[in-house]
Amino acid sequence: MDADNLEEQAARQQLFITLYQKAFPAVAKYVCKHGGSFDEAKDVFQDALLNYYEKSRGSNTTINNSEGAYIYGTARYLWIKRYKEGNLSAPMDNSNTANIAVETTIPFAEDKLLTFLETAGKRCMELLRSFYYDQLPMTRVAQLFGFSGVRSATVQKYKCIEKVRETVKQKALTYEDFLE
Repeated sequence: MDADNLEEQAARQQLFITLYQKAFPAVAKYVCKHGGSFDEAKDVFQDALLNYYEKSRGSNTTINNSEGAYIYGTARYLWIKRYKEGNLSAPMDNSNTANIAVETTIPFAEDKLLTFLETAGKRCMELLRSFYYDQLPMTRVAQLFGFSGVRSATVQKYKCIEKVRETVKQKALTYEDFLE
């Protein structure tokens, strides 16, 4: 290996260590809280970390969140998917949680936000997730959801967002209401 490859490998390793320290405690806490084991938390985190690394190295992909928030969000999505598939094992015990930092840096109260997103309905949640989270192009979203075209899918996405906005407006909520 030449010096450039060694430097690149060392930089990548340092990035992974930093991201692990930044995001793993929150992921482990979430998985534990939702019935998972320490090993499952590690698996989900590693999958999310790999996803982040691949996306961040992509030439035409931009990540709009902080690194930790992106990894945490991806890990949550992966855990929910795994949970729904029924691949659960024994819950995490206290001996494994000793290695998890108590402090997390995820600023949003995701459960509050998720509650308001759910008011739009399951189909809207899936549509919004496909576009914003999975970052599918609108042509693909239109196909997946059976819309006649991109315009119809765009209009439906707008209506879904408006449902959520209306709920937030009715309850007179502010941005601060979504912070922990």
